[in-house]
Parts: sequence; C-alpha cells; structure tokens
Amino acid sequence: MLDLFNSYHFKDAWILWFILIIPLFILHFIFSKKTKHETIKTSSLILFQGIKGEYGNWYNYIKFSLKMLGLFFLIVASARPQESIESATKKEMFKEGIDIVISMDASGSMMAKDFSPDRFQASKYLAKEFIEDRKNDRVGLVIFEGEAYTQCPLTSDKNILLELIEDAKQGIVEPGTAIGTGLATAINRLRESSSPSKVVILLTDGVNTHGKIHPLNAAEMAKELQIRVYTIGVGTNGKAKTPVAIDPFSGRYIYDYVDVEIDESTLKEIASETGGKYFRATDNDKLKEVYKEINQLEKAKIKTIEFEVDLPEKSSLFIQLGLLFFCIEFLLSKLIIKSVS
Repeated sequence: MLDLFNSYHFKDAWILWFILIIPLFILHFIFSKKTKHETIKTSSLILFQGIKGEYGNWYNYIKFSLKMLGLFFLIVASARPQESIESATKKEMFKEGIDIVISMDASGSMMAKDFSPDRFQASKYLAKEFIEDRKNDRVGLVIFEGEAYTQCPLTSDKNILLELIEDAKQGIVEPGTAIGTGLATAINRLRESSSPSKVVILLTDGVNTHGKIHPLNAAEMAKELQIRVYTIGVGTNGKAKTPVAIDPFSGRYIYDYVDVEIDESTLKEIASETGGKYFRATDNDKLKEVYKEINQLEKAKIKTIEFEVDLPEKSSLFIQLGLLFFCIEFLLSKLIIKSVS
C-alpha cells in the first residue's frame, strides 16, 4: 500500500485524510456483529452445504470488505493521483544559452554603396539573419555614432528584437564614430548577465573619432568581465562610393569615391585581448560568411534537466477499481444472496 503513495503525486492530498474513516467503519462493523444476528434467504442451500451454522454469515464479511475497498479507491481517486515527479522520466537536453550584444556603427560613412543597398542596411539585414538562427540565446542591440545608445536590451523575444533592428536609423545622435563608447555600452548591457557565455559583436567601418572611452580601455573592461568581443571591419578594399555632402536644393546626399579607412590594428587588438576574433567584410556575401563563422564559434551547450510539467492524471484507474468493488458487492447482494435482519 505504501508503494501506491510513493508512486503517485496527489494534487488534492488533503482528501486522503478521509481514509481514516475506514477504520471507524471496521470497528463499528465488528461491534455491531456481536449484538446483531442475521439470517439468509436463498433459493438454494447448495452454497452452504458443509458450512457450520456459526459461519453462515461469512458473506457479510466479504460484502463489507468489498464496500471498504470500493470506498478506499474512490477516496484515492478524489485526491487526484498523478505520476510523481520522482517517477517521471527525466529528459536531459542541451540548449545553447549565450547572451550576445551587437554593437553597430551607424555613422554617416555607413551609407557607403560598396554594400547593397548600403553598409548600414546590409548590416541590419544580415544581423537579423544571424539572430533568427540563434534560437535559444538572448540578444541585444547597441547603435553608435558620435554617442551610443541601446536600441534593444537583452531579450529572448526575437520578434521584438527584429522589429527594433528594422526601426534602427542613422542620425539619431551626434555624428561621428565613437567605437570605444559603442563597445562600452554593449559591455554594460552584459555586466549583470549570469550566462556562462557573453559575447559582443562590434561592427564598424571607420576609426574612433569621438567619445571619452578609448576602444582599448573598453576592451580591458570586457576582458575583466570575461566577455568575448568579435570585431568586424566593414568596407571594401580601396575606395567606396560614400556620401560627402548634401545637395542644398534637393536635400539629397552627394556621393563620391573616398578611401576606406578602418582601424584594423585596434579592432584586431580588441578581439585578441578578449579571446574573440577579427573579421574583414568587404561586401554582403563576406559579411554573411562572417556571421556564419561567429555562429559556429559560439555554440556553448548548457546541460539542463526538464520534467514533464503537466503530469498525467491517474484518477480514472482508481475510480474504475472503486466502482468494480461496489459492483461486485451489489451483484453478490442482489443476484446471488439476500440478507435480512
């Protein structure tokens, strides 16, 4: 009987206290038998041939036992037995659990046409592809020009994140390229993270010109917090068609071919200092390959144990047993033998 309670979890365990009334029924039955004598009416005496008179009421004990068993199982059923957590099958799963912040340059030079339709839009589009492939990670987005701001904090809600990436615009803050500030802002978003793997993807097409934080100082902060930084230099080799002025009559940008200047030495040092890697993306396809490589590098697996949340109800089994014993008692009383006081 103890195995029954060890094997099941009871949703309404308090109902099991009603089992204590069964011993009271037993005591009442025993004492009432001492003061009460019952006779039997039956269509045939064949069933009782060879039975001494003092044992003629054996069937009453059987009937009573059947009633008590039926009552016991119905009480158990009312307590809503379920498969216990201990007996439930444990599922060991490996899930990727990484916190990633993408820090994206949105300076004016990111409008250069060496990417399609330009560097900034291509970076947004390929970042979205990267995020969609990181099913179990939290990802955030930082945008920087002469200053930096958080476009989206760390989130596992991919739909919201993708919408915020799409909404990201250039020209929101002071113009310029504050690489150190952009990196420091991303690091700050990861400061309180408890993830065993924390990553910043720093994407820029230029040289640090603004901000109070030097990129290498920000790299030291990342190293102390055990944050890996993957740096991406965006821009073709040589010259790129880049906006250089605004037409005062049409308000449109005037483009010209200018030299692509990326501070690769600093980006390489940031990556090396933090255990990351530096990449150079010269067009859309190269940038896509960069994100794929980072995706493969960041596959930290975390072992988790999951339990079945909705434990299967087992009440029907006990209801059937309880009704079975009551049916047997009924058939024994009404169809085989009848008792009268």
